[in-house]
Amino acid sequence: MTEGNTNTATTAKAALVTGASTGIGEATVRALRSGGWTVYAVARRAGRLEALAADTGAVALPADVTSDDDVARLLDEVTRAGGIDTLINVAGGARGADTVAGARTEDWEWMFEVNVLGTMKLIRAFLPMLRACGEGTVLNLTSTAGLAAYEGGGGYNAAKFAQHALTGALRLEEAEHNVRVIEVAPGLVQTEEFALNRLGDQGAAAKVYQGVEKPLTAADVADVVRYAVAAPHHVNLDQIVIRPVAQAANYKLIRKG
Repeated sequence: MTEGNTNTATTAKAALVTGASTGIGEATVRALRSGGWTVYAVARRAGRLEALAADTGAVALPADVTSDDDVARLLDEVTRAGGIDTLINVAGGARGADTVAGARTEDWEWMFEVNVLGTMKLIRAFLPMLRACGEGTVLNLTSTAGLAAYEGGGGYNAAKFAQHALTGALRLEEAEHNVRVIEVAPGLVQTEEFALNRLGDQGAAAKVYQGVEKPLTAADVADVVRYAVAAPHHVNLDQIVIRPVAQAANYKLIRKG
């Protein structure tokens, strides 16, 4: 990436993608690499990142997005490698499905650390670079859980509402710097680990998708992310809500059988 580059679908682009070891993050790395992007893939699990890098040609950068030291190291390594014009924050997740009355403090702390503070720390570190390139983009992957609350989702709702609000504030603050800010909010996505990590049990995780015809896949969401960041820079898809047809709303999910 060079300063002053023209942001079009055909220009060589460079992105940093967090949460890249699995699910939507991994699929996003694959989608961008297939389009010729330089991609820095970030996650905690080095082994999975190295396998992804070997398969796609992405640059593996193991790091914890909640660690100030790791974020500083990422900024240094990406700067020395030539920089980015696009930051894609996918790292996040849910833990637990307790009511607010039964909330586990450690679960709420983890969700805020990863979904909110991790997103903030990456943005804060890379904004000067994104401003300097002339046509920078930040894309935050939030969730429909950040747009409408539901029972048993209080902690995840709170974290994703906060990330959604952060994204809106950032868009207002960075417009004068020509930094494009995009929010992609998926509904029900069937991935390898999300429900399992949240519920801690394979059987309970399977029930989340039971009877749902064609839930979204990680590749479905990644394709939307790729489209949004590859659009001409003056086109800002401020907020994209993506759900399977079977999910008309957070509280209305069609199950068959």
